[in-house]
Amino acid sequence: MNNDRERLNEAANPAGETEGARRATGVSPAGGAAAPQALARLNNRPDPEVPEKPTRRKFNAAQKLKIVQEADQCTEYGEIGALLRREGIYASQLSEWRKQRDKGSLDALNPAKRGRKGKAKNPLADEVTRLERENRKLKKSLEKAELIIDFQKKIAALLDSPLDQPPNIEDE
Repeated sequence: MNNDRERLNEAANPAGETEGARRATGVSPAGGAAAPQALARLNNRPDPEVPEKPTRRKFNAAQKLKIVQEADQCTEYGEIGALLRREGIYASQLSEWRKQRDKGSLDALNPAKRGRKGKAKNPLADEVTRLERENRKLKKSLEKAELIIDFQKKIAALLDSPLDQPPNIEDE
């Protein structure tokens, strides 16, 4: 592997420029058309870096349906296994997609939204909150009225005049 890189570096840098510039930028400093097959061979190698967090593969309904149809067309021994390896899926996924397809074609193959389901809003909830607010307001005004009535009773008791009898206008 190092031998390939050294040959590529020599072909790309005939003037003997440093390899550090190529490493830092990923492009040879000479920029010539040296060894295009060697460049292609180096570029086709998989990146050895492992990502920090793996990404979850997502299949849309059309892709799922295509894979299920391909699996249904497999007739010889080992074809389904080869299909699963090629697509990078498990047999359980394929069987789940088949069940979903049997339920309702493309709509069933779309992934369901994950997480908690929202509760359906009660159509009378707004009316209930309005009535509760009105009830609290009426209770406060009733407390004020009872306080005023108690105060009037105490005043009447101090003045020795009964509250049950309305005042006489003729007495004045």
